[in-house]
Amino acid sequence: MEPVITRALLGMLTPSSNTVLEPVTTALLAEVAEASAHFGRFAVTEIALSTQALAQFAPAEILAAARLLAHARCQVIAWNGTSAGWLGLDRDRQLCAAISAETGAMACTSVLALDEIFARTGTRRLGLVTPYRHDVQQAIIANYRKSGIDCVAERHLEIQDNFSFSEVGPETLRAMTADVAAARPDAIVVLCTNLRAAPLVPALEAEFGLPVYDSIAAVVWKALRLAGIDTRRIHRWGRLFQEVT
Repeated sequence: MEPVITRALLGMLTPSSNTVLEPVTTALLAEVAEASAHFGRFAVTEIALSTQALAQFAPAEILAAARLLAHARCQVIAWNGTSAGWLGLDRDRQLCAAISAETGAMACTSVLALDEIFARTGTRRLGLVTPYRHDVQQAIIANYRKSGIDCVAERHLEIQDNFSFSEVGPETLRAMTADVAAARPDAIVVLCTNLRAAPLVPALEAEFGLPVYDSIAAVVWKALRLAGIDTRRIHRWGRLFQEVT
């Protein structure tokens, strides 16, 4: 009889127009042979505060995608998106409870993972980098303020189309990070799972001497922890995986 192979099956709820989180998540997991990511999409095409844009994150569509991931027997189902940044962290807490109730899987989200990272590291002064519009950015800053975290510097790109986030180049991301690093926050967060920032994190941390937390990396970090996997097995993606345990 062949031995039973223990696998960590990680479900990732994915915005439909996102082209970054799937390849980046897969690359992040390359050093953990027993872990694999499985993606379920639901419709998200724009980020704004309009009624139409906010309706994209109604629980029904997200839960429908989660139920399909449960068919693959994912032990963890993660919302690999940042909508709770402007909708409030309670939205993600309620979503996690609903996912677990519907599927039996453990649940997590990018924003809640970042919140845990901030608590574990004592981060209270934050540098915030996003591609979002000004009003979305201000809603994120206000929600962090309610959580006791002060955004001491921020940069954003005034983009609304979700697909377009994926076309922001590394030079722009480095310049935005440099701008917020000048305020010497406790940490910098890149809040968007369709920005290709995670591969840049080691170089950015070396250049600016600050931890840089990417939202795709954060949800992978949390999903692995829920699956009982030591995140220190991931070596090439920045301080998060080696230092926040």
